[in-house]
Amino acid sequence: MRPLKLIPDNTNFRFLRWRWVAVALSIVLLVASVALVTVRGLNWGVDFVGGQQMRVTFAQAPDIGSLRSRLGALDVGDVTIQQLTDQRTVDIRVPLEGSQNPIGKCLSGSGATAMNADTNKIASAVRAEIVKSYPGVNVGSVSSVSGKVGCELFSTGSLALGLAMAGIALFIWFRFEWQFGVGALLTLAHDVILTFGFFALTQLQFDLNVVAAILTIIGYSLNDTIVCYDRIRENLRKYRSMDIESLIDLSTNETLSRTITTSLSLVITLAILLLVGPDTIFGFTAAMLLGIVIGTFSSFYISNPALLWLKVTSDSFLEKGAVRPGANPDAERVTLREK
Repeated sequence: MRPLKLIPDNTNFRFLRWRWVAVALSIVLLVASVALVTVRGLNWGVDFVGGQQMRVTFAQAPDIGSLRSRLGALDVGDVTIQQLTDQRTVDIRVPLEGSQNPIGKCLSGSGATAMNADTNKIASAVRAEIVKSYPGVNVGSVSSVSGKVGCELFSTGSLALGLAMAGIALFIWFRFEWQFGVGALLTLAHDVILTFGFFALTQLQFDLNVVAAILTIIGYSLNDTIVCYDRIRENLRKYRSMDIESLIDLSTNETLSRTITTSLSLVITLAILLLVGPDTIFGFTAAMLLGIVIGTFSSFYISNPALLWLKVTSDSFLEKGAVRPGANPDAERVTLREK
């Protein structure tokens, strides 16, 4: 049986012909993402804001408005209630006072003091009210995070994202050339900003699972970018007289089968997990699925066009004064620098 080929061997799609359309779309999405994060903000999880989060299963689907009114009457803060796929199960989050936006609090150093509270007392009051008002209710897992721990998690999570992106850019700079490092960094920033915008739009809970998903997205997007960059570097050696735009398109088409096969297999897996997987990893799965799609897109239309914008040409990495082994010294006085 012959193997199935999703991409024919003679594919010659001109990706860079559409680069300005793709860039315009990316700019619109990036601006919208920044605006959403600024105006709406993120639905921070207890991991970052501190407080109590509990998963409650009712005997029958509760009226969310009535439940919110009952808990609001306890004067325990701005209670967030999220109904899960099973209509009888809800997540109840009671953040500590003043902790809705942890960024300013943590950066100013006042977050740990302002967000400290007796979280066990709050949880006990909420649990008692639910049990009294809804017979047969089952209070499942309860997570408790103090304000100080929330600030530490926010700081370390942000540091992990920043160091990952900087380290990746430096590695590619060392392995290839500085233009490739800048292109990879632009690609990663593009993917991360769009992921933040997605969570600001959907108001899915942003917790440590999502941070892990973003780090995974960075790694996956980098993998696609490096594969294509490596082929571009090889072709720069092989096709000395080829126009750089045609060379990048050729390199992209040569790696297209691998990129599409890998991305499609992951998309199918994540889509199934998103539909039938547990609610506890819904945000992680959604972030991963989005990241695979935008990571593949950015590998084609952000990292590759960046080489053109940074003035990479077919002779950008040639050193004068050296002769290739076996070459005619009079006909060829340059050689491609080996990294």
